This record gives sequence, structure tokens and C-alpha cells, in this order.
Amino acid sequence: MSLFKNIFSSKKKETLDKGLEKSNTSFFEKLGKAVAGKSKVDDDVLDNLEEVLVSSDVGVDTTLKIINRIEARVAKDKYLGTDELNTILREEIAGLLSETNLGEGTEIRVPEGIKPYVIMVVGVNGAGKTTTIGKLAHQFKKQGYKVVLGAADTFRAAAIDQLQVWADRVDVPIIKQNMGSDPASVAFDTLSSAVSQDADIVIIDTAGRLHNKVNLMNELTKVKRVMQKVVEGTPHDVMLVLDGSTGQNAFEQAKQFTKATEVTSLAVTKLDGTAKGGVVIGISDQFQIPVKYIGVGEGVEDLQVFNKYEFVDSFFSLKN
Repeated sequence: MSLFKNIFSSKKKETLDKGLEKSNTSFFEKLGKAVAGKSKVDDDVLDNLEEVLVSSDVGVDTTLKIINRIEARVAKDKYLGTDELNTILREEIAGLLSETNLGEGTEIRVPEGIKPYVIMVVGVNGAGKTTTIGKLAHQFKKQGYKVVLGAADTFRAAAIDQLQVWADRVDVPIIKQNMGSDPASVAFDTLSSAVSQDADIVIIDTAGRLHNKVNLMNELTKVKRVMQKVVEGTPHDVMLVLDGSTGQNAFEQAKQFTKATEVTSLAVTKLDGTAKGGVVIGISDQFQIPVKYIGVGEGVEDLQVFNKYEFVDSFFSLKN
């Protein structure tokens, strides 16, 4: 099918397939039970499929959209066999996600005339924020960009130390202060240093506390305001990192953070260790914010650019 373009190298596609293996296996085990003894897609099969999709963390709203599309397909084609169901799912879910018009998975590129390009990273502690920043810095450096990191999560000493480890690992400069310092001050120093170094990209880590949305919103607003004193129009991207292994909790985190601040892109991590990969489909559909990256492994190269067609192909391909 033309929707499923091979934009990844074969190695990256293999990594994606492996990273989604638990989600894929779990889904087809449930689907097998749902269609047992059935030869055609009928109301009973659709009811069972609905349960399978919801239990695979696709989300209720997105599941209903998918079921409606398949019902329309059944009405149009008159007869669909259950052996065709995985192919139909791939096609209809890809079609649904294509309607979001959020792109097909392109790496972040520095726009002409914007230097440095500033990414502010938000997300709850433990979502994989620091690891994502480190892997992004590695990928940007490989593309030839000069990168500077800012350790503005000053509420945890571990956050500063972890970012330092990644900065050393990928060999990029980091700007930091002591634990308890003003995050906005760290952001200011980071941008000032980046400008003086003629850096291309700045990635700012921020504290991930959701217990008080008002404080979080005020803090992030202050960080933005202070950064704009150094580089007008910053941040250019506010990236929310979500832990895919938490399933429906990732939806809730996305809701909370999008209420607290303007989020412009998403990264969904830890998909390789879970059977909850369906959450990416729901998040892509429900939030009008592009998922730009997915984490499908521990390796530094395993933060992949998200392409909805490749993702759906890997998730719903029946393995021999």
C-alpha cells in the first residue's frame, strides 16, 4: 500500500519492529481470541475488536473512530473476512492518523535565520526526559549542529548529574548551576553562552512537577520570559516527553502539561519494554500536537523520528 513508505533504513525498521514486539504480540494474541471461530467481520467481531483496541491503550475516543471507519468499510465492501482484519486495521488507522496533517516524521531542522534554535523540554520526572535530551543532542551533533545543553531542572541534584553524564557521553557543552538555583537564571546563562559560542541548537531541561500546575505554569512562563531577553521568540519548540509504558497515564500527563504550558511537540519513550505501544496511536489522534520522536530501545540511536505509517506498519504486521 502506498501509505507505507520505506523512509527508514532497513536497520532502523528492524529496530522499530523489535521495539514494538511486545505491543505487537500482545495485540495479536488478543485479536486471535476476539475473532476465534469467526470467518467474517460482523457486529460481534467489531465489539470484540473495540475491547482489544481499548485494552491495547489506544484510548476510547480513538478506538471509536477506528471502529466507525471499519464499520463503513464493511458496509461498503459488503463482506470482509477476519483474515483481512489486520490489513484493514493498518489501512484505516494510517488513514485516520493522516487526517491529523501533522507531518510524516521529519527530523527537527534549524530554520533559516534562527540561531540558536531553542528547545525547552518538559515532562514528569522518570518519563525519560534527560535520556531523550542526551539522545537528541547526539543526533543533532551527528547532523553537524553545534549543541549546548542547559540544566534548568535545579530541584533535583540527580537531574543535573544525569544531564552532565549525557553531555560528557555525547561531548557537548552543558551550562549548570547548583541545586536549588533559579531555573530561569540557568536558562538565561545557557542562551547567553550559546550565543557567544555561535551554537546552532540549545536544549533546556526543566523540572517535571505536576503536583501544582499553577506553580509549574508560573515557573515555565518565567523561564520563557527570561530566555526571550537573550533570544527573541524563544523557545522555538516546547517538547513534552511522555513515558509510553504508563499507557493511559501518558494521556493524563499530556492533558495536564498542555493545560500548564504551550506544548508544540511530543516524544514518547520506553515503548520497547511495554505492550502499551497503542498509546502512541491515541496520542497522535487526540492531541493536535505532532509526535516527533519515539524511544524504542536503550541505545543512543534508538530514539527514532516518528513516522505514523512506519509505526502502524510495525504495530499491525502479523509476524510469521
